[in-house]
Amino acid sequence: MTLTLTSLDSAEIFADPTTLEACSADVYSRGITACALVRPRSAERCAAALAELTAAGYHMVVRGGGMSYTGGYVPVRDRTVMLDTSALDAIVEINAADMYITVEAGVYITVEAGVTWKRIYEALQPLGLRLPFFGTFSGAQATVGGGLSNGALFLGTARYGTGADAVLGLEVALADGSIVRTGQRGFAAAEKPFYRTCGPDLSGLFLHDSGSFGVKLQATLRLIEAPKETGHASFVFDSIEAAARALSAIGRSGAAEEAYVFDPETTRKNLRSEGLLSDANVLVNVMRSETSWWRGLKEGFGLIKAGRRFLPKHAYSLHVTCAARSLAALEADLDTCRQAALQHGGAVIPHSIPKAVRANLFPPLDGVVGGEGERWAALNAKVAHSDAEKIIRASAERLASYRERMQAEGVHAG
Repeated sequence: MTLTLTSLDSAEIFADPTTLEACSADVYSRGITACALVRPRSAERCAAALAELTAAGYHMVVRGGGMSYTGGYVPVRDRTVMLDTSALDAIVEINAADMYITVEAGVYITVEAGVTWKRIYEALQPLGLRLPFFGTFSGAQATVGGGLSNGALFLGTARYGTGADAVLGLEVALADGSIVRTGQRGFAAAEKPFYRTCGPDLSGLFLHDSGSFGVKLQATLRLIEAPKETGHASFVFDSIEAAARALSAIGRSGAAEEAYVFDPETTRKNLRSEGLLSDANVLVNVMRSETSWWRGLKEGFGLIKAGRRFLPKHAYSLHVTCAARSLAALEADLDTCRQAALQHGGAVIPHSIPKAVRANLFPPLDGVVGGEGERWAALNAKVAHSDAEKIIRASAERLASYRERMQAEGVHAG
């Protein structure tokens, strides 16, 4: 179809079949093919287009960086227009004195377009600053707009929560084209958006909503001083239940910035040549991250050596990254994690996996294809600590009923 809007010019409207088919799917599922995609060049043009499309009776879906598997931006109705805000890609302000950053919430189309978590991290690094939660594993491509819409988590999450927990305020376009500002920016006389809960907290209404309530135009996020010291630890358990109990204990302590468990096959794979340690850049980055060349050389050699270690057949591995202002504080956090792991039956192993993850932040991702050409399909749920083991058992029972069929089709779960 040919879509014409008075608020946009033809260069901001796309209708070729290849683009529409690609933008109508996430990494997990495919929806009804959208009838058009619009990419406004400014927040004002975006709001105006939104109003015009609403008046014309179109359904609208805001598409994120394409790395989501929530189904939140997959079209489910005919006459759906995809709203792509990748042209809204400015870092509007970095305020080091008042510790906030404001970015346009552009969604990703290519690595260069839109405000990605990686781009924010690199802009703040020379200033000695960081977001508390500072990105997803896919942060080279995933962006602020998509992350705040779909529950982004990973880097920094164990201590600071999700991306939404760092939000101080939002600028959102509603379906009628009006613009709502939340947090302190909602006050006409406010000059600096450094505080969120000024009266009713409307920001939460527009977070984790998959863009259902409005199109995010800008987000203001809280900053912290980047920790001076970073350390890692890894442990192995003979069951997923024991690993999960230790993971929850570490999570409740607040001692770690990241904490995650790998199943036996993923653990072995990431310690073999085709895993996380296969990239020579990881080893280089590990060595560069240390305070001296000798320490860096020692850590790099340790990674290579650890990759050759024997692991038990059923080795569920737990990995943590801690960060602190001083070496003493770091050691205290690592000791807290160590005690929690040992208390639940864990054994210490070399920390090569979390070290490699932090040394290779925001790696380039080729969609959802693994190193051996396998297709990845991710699942995600946020659950209470007290429900974790129950959900693990229920998931295992559910998967067991499909075991023979999965083996026949070459499908495995981790």
